[in-house]
Amino acid sequence: MPHLLMLAPAPVIRLPDGRLRLDVKYVEGMRAHQALWDGTLSAVVWEGASSVPFGAEYAPWDLGFDLIVLPAGATLPATQADLIAAPADMAEALALVRGPVPVVFVVEYTIGTRLRIVALDRDRGVARKSWSALWNLWMEARRRMAFRRAAGVQCNGYPAFDAYAGLNTRTMLYLDGRMRAGMMATPEDMAAKAAHQGPLRLVHSGRLEPMKGAQDLIPIAQALVAAGVDFTLDVFGTGALEAELQADAKGLQGRLRLHDPVDFETVLVPWMRANADLFLSCHRQADPSCTYLESLGCGVPVVGYANEMWGRMVDASGAGWAVPLGDRQALTRQIALAAQDRGALTAAANAGLSFAQAHGFDDEFSKRMAHFAACLAPQRTVV
Repeated sequence: MPHLLMLAPAPVIRLPDGRLRLDVKYVEGMRAHQALWDGTLSAVVWEGASSVPFGAEYAPWDLGFDLIVLPAGATLPATQADLIAAPADMAEALALVRGPVPVVFVVEYTIGTRLRIVALDRDRGVARKSWSALWNLWMEARRRMAFRRAAGVQCNGYPAFDAYAGLNTRTMLYLDGRMRAGMMATPEDMAAKAAHQGPLRLVHSGRLEPMKGAQDLIPIAQALVAAGVDFTLDVFGTGALEAELQADAKGLQGRLRLHDPVDFETVLVPWMRANADLFLSCHRQADPSCTYLESLGCGVPVVGYANEMWGRMVDASGAGWAVPLGDRQALTRQIALAAQDRGALTAAANAGLSFAQAHGFDDEFSKRMAHFAACLAPQRTVV
């Protein structure tokens, strides 16, 4: 039975009672890998995190998969694995292609996204940004060389696939998300949304950070008020811009409501299925934010900037609208049009739900595990 070893930069904290604090999404993903892999599976993470914001406490013996926790900076010990799955963001993992065990890299950020993230970092001055940009360019050269020698590459999202598919014949595209079939919006949910006649119910969730475009939420809400649009905007999340949003929301007559982060499956998904008409995304980056697919699965179309991910996904799905990057006025106008044309909003919601159902959590993971298995056989080619 083949042994798959999965490396991850997932945060972990050892607790005094022997339990571990781990990211919930990481644990859910590993359990799915374990269930679908026809063989032995183990995982490695490294200590060093000071917090795990979206985490929970787990007993190692209750995880459902073998987890090795190494000290921060420790090198990977010799392994008897038949295949290693490694994130392309880990610089140390790129050297594994020179070892005896075949490696499949998982990648989602392109070099363009990495450089834009550096440019948007408010905590770095010009000198540090310049150094970071040069380091990223150097790492990108190493990354591309490693991809050429790898057993395969898995690309999360359209931008990464477009950037790297030509480097390795065993490159696959997948769309990451957490929506299982039973979590998707029901026909009753969709009928209730179509029948809603009140204010346009906008929603936004995620980290309230500049790289996520959270600085645009207040100006757009203010512009909608000035345009006479009847709306509410519920924002779920926390981050560096949270205090600014809380202060500025006071001038919006209760239309913008801030919520603490909530559990995705038990709270956010049911809430969006019942209470949201349109997801407002101000994300400028091309990373494959799973929020797009997860919103569509809740029956909520998306209006956002035409970054390289959402611009492609809206064309593929018909599940909303994309406007020029950073154009707040265009985003405001499109929201106003959606508020006036509930028929178009319903059509986008239905198209988005169909697209999400075709790319559910279980189907995407099954494709990934089949790709890993194919990468064990050198004579086979998977694209």
